[in-house]
Amino acid sequence: MTDPALDTATGPAPGAETDGEALRARALASLRTARDRTTLLTSCVEEPDLTAQHSPLMSPLVWDLAHIGNQEELWLLRAVGGREAMRPEIDSLYDAFEHPRSERPSLPLLAPAEARAYASEVRSRVLDVLESTALHGTRLTEAGFAFGMVAQHEQQHDETMLITHQLRSGPRALTAPDPDPVPLFTGPAEVLVPGGPFTMGTSTEPWALDNERPAHVREVAPFWIDTTPVTNAAYRAFLDDGGYEDPRWWAPDGWNHIRRHGITAPLFWRRDAGQWLRRHFGATEAVPPDEPVLHVSWYEADAYARWAGRRLPTETEWEKAARHDPATGRSARYPWGDADPAPEHANLGQRHLRPAPAGSYPAGASPLGVRQLIGDVWEWTASDFLPYPGFAAFPYKEYSEVFFGPEYKVLRGGSFAVDPVACRGTFRNWDYPVRRQIFAGFRTARSAAPGAV
Repeated sequence: MTDPALDTATGPAPGAETDGEALRARALASLRTARDRTTLLTSCVEEPDLTAQHSPLMSPLVWDLAHIGNQEELWLLRAVGGREAMRPEIDSLYDAFEHPRSERPSLPLLAPAEARAYASEVRSRVLDVLESTALHGTRLTEAGFAFGMVAQHEQQHDETMLITHQLRSGPRALTAPDPDPVPLFTGPAEVLVPGGPFTMGTSTEPWALDNERPAHVREVAPFWIDTTPVTNAAYRAFLDDGGYEDPRWWAPDGWNHIRRHGITAPLFWRRDAGQWLRRHFGATEAVPPDEPVLHVSWYEADAYARWAGRRLPTETEWEKAARHDPATGRSARYPWGDADPAPEHANLGQRHLRPAPAGSYPAGASPLGVRQLIGDVWEWTASDFLPYPGFAAFPYKEYSEVFFGPEYKVLRGGSFAVDPVACRGTFRNWDYPVRRQIFAGFRTARSAAPGAV
């Protein structure tokens, strides 16, 4: 059932401004932050790396660059601003549904200089539209939704481009400081989340996307959830115990997949003289034991959980652990409350190029003490990607609706590669259960005994 009134318990949160100038400033800052990141990701390599396809799973970087500009033109110049089309002849080239990634290198794409010029010209015109548009009156303009949607879209492609940088061969092209070291986490391994109802999703977050809506009440049985994501050290124990050679731990499709493709460890890992190494953004390093494990598929996460005598949390359980405050019964925007993410809360925005050690960011913990639910690694859940009760596609069904079904598994929480504008306690990501190039890890859960509070 839906109960939007419960969702208003969060009150007027940051990011929910109603003042037009404040909304305009937020939209402008979000668009500029995204474009600065796009520029970084596409200016740190030479033209051959921009036009090459570094993996059949990914587009050439230059496709992403022009696609970002094209989507901004479609939604902000044409749909919101009512402007004439700038380059209608390229719309089909940059339609993600018309051309799968494997085909994009063969298309007559804009060259890097032309793609940059196009995206820049679109942005200069968009700034005029933002200045002159009333941020109310239609669903697209209400609270600046379309501008927030486009900023989120660009940041999502920035994350995709960062994945391409991880997949490309050759020397390191990007640098960033490592997260601050922290003492080895010695807190409780798991946290009990009490049973009962909680409000899932949102009807009030102004830039929330259609699959996050509407707010509705879910009844959840009590369960235990890991305090931190599963670490590399913990995952190595699964490896050392022969986890990849034992079909007992694997879903049948997963077992068939790893045998067919010869998968014996997380993506980018290799064993050398008894030590586990990994390739990380063009460099080779020892696998850091205290970091959350990265680049594992849903099948690998599920197998580890079975081996450990546990399971993956459902999407509902994950969100309750992340948003529910047992003391008040309300659902907050983030584990730490309603404030927008700050550096002390979470590892977001490509500030670092790796997850922080398990147990980091105590200021970002949930009221129950669960840590790193936001940032560091996307977390696989047990759930298929399905609509919420009362779902309505907006502004187009291809954003979410066409992906609903058992083919895709839900990931929650965001990674170090996700910008805060595209990361909320309600934000939903999804992918095929075989995918490993994404910045994904997981945490495990187990059901609590009946009557647990």
